[in-house]
Amino acid sequence: MNASTAVGKVDLNVSPAKMRKATLDRIENAVLELFTNHDFNSVPLIEVARTANVSLQTIYKYFGSKERLVAYVLDTTLSRLADRMIDHLEGIEDYRERLRKTLWVMLDYFDKHPKVILLLTVSIPASRYHDLPVYESPELMGAFLGMLKEGQQKGALNNSVSSKMLLDVFMGVFGRVAQMHFLRKETDRLIDQFDGLFAILWGALKAP
Repeated sequence: MNASTAVGKVDLNVSPAKMRKATLDRIENAVLELFTNHDFNSVPLIEVARTANVSLQTIYKYFGSKERLVAYVLDTTLSRLADRMIDHLEGIEDYRERLRKTLWVMLDYFDKHPKVILLLTVSIPASRYHDLPVYESPELMGAFLGMLKEGQQKGALNNSVSSKMLLDVFMGVFGRVAQMHFLRKETDRLIDQFDGLFAILWGALKAP
């Protein structure tokens, strides 16, 4: 008998949001600890349950599968970053300064939460990013793309490619830099190289 049979079918109407915050925090910490130190396929859900000090039945009841559990934790942590980015961008009109502030917030966040970037780049393949609601967030991605499009129209940003490609360049460079920083176990902070990295990104995104 497999685990899903043992605990019964998943109730799709049950939301993790109904769980106690302390329990959710333990589950989140367990996911970040286990899946950034071990291969995704080698971590059984029973180990997540043990580490979080919850029952396996609870994990299955609220998440249903390992993939959904990891995606939920990743989306939750990235949503916190999204909220910070939106807060910091309010009231800034200059496009260069908006991109600069966005990068600063991202570097600062992942310096403080390094396992989130590892979970994103190691445990979740890019083909599954569409499963993360934060990637479709009109508040975050819509605002970011809107800013890039407007910057192109105003002549501040490169308009020889689409605004989506500008977003991909920004996120691609950042993602690679952050991932390798932590995989190499570098002792300095990402934010310590902020000025140099932003100069590179701005050079790539600004209008010729």
